[in-house]
Amino acid sequence: MLSNNFDHESVFTQEQVLENRGRVAIFIDGSNLFYAALQLGIEIDYTKLLCRLTAGSRLLRSFFYTGVDRTNEKQQGFLLWMRRNGYRVISKDLVQLPDGSKKANLDVEIAVDMMSLVGSYDTAVLVSGDGDLAYAVNAVSYRGVRVEVVSLRSMTSDSLINVADRYIDLDNVKEDIQKTARSYTYRPLSTVGLMDEPEDD
Repeated sequence: MLSNNFDHESVFTQEQVLENRGRVAIFIDGSNLFYAALQLGIEIDYTKLLCRLTAGSRLLRSFFYTGVDRTNEKQQGFLLWMRRNGYRVISKDLVQLPDGSKKANLDVEIAVDMMSLVGSYDTAVLVSGDGDLAYAVNAVSYRGVRVEVVSLRSMTSDSLINVADRYIDLDNVKEDIQKTARSYTYRPLSTVGLMDEPEDD
């Protein structure tokens, strides 16, 4: 069950929060989550993450936004697994910056999807700490959407927390979303259901 991580006591019980979530749409900033996981020293189990963020509510769709390197076969395999296990992957080619690093900014895509789907969902779960998304979060909240922000506190803008209805620190839920000794295998030609069974390493 989701826990409230505001510094002050909530006026709602956890049961009331979950009852009022309605249909949930999840928007995950893949890069932000990747670096948060590095900071926490964990590897994300994306099946557990989806279950944790949904928390028994009705899921409209879970979007995963990420930059891609078309030559990286391992990443392509990971994204294929994501597509076949409950995520709608939104990708953009990485662009090389003058300092040699590569980056893809998908803030616009996240904001547009949050806005365009208003009316189809009741609660948005935004997995990002990027303050550039604060304006979009504020906009959808004024159109009747409840917004939960999930991210690592040290990587989260105060402006984003201030416009969210609820903030959840990844550090407080890491035990629920990290991989254990078991891992997931890719089955490119598999016709099994939504979530493949994990196999031993």
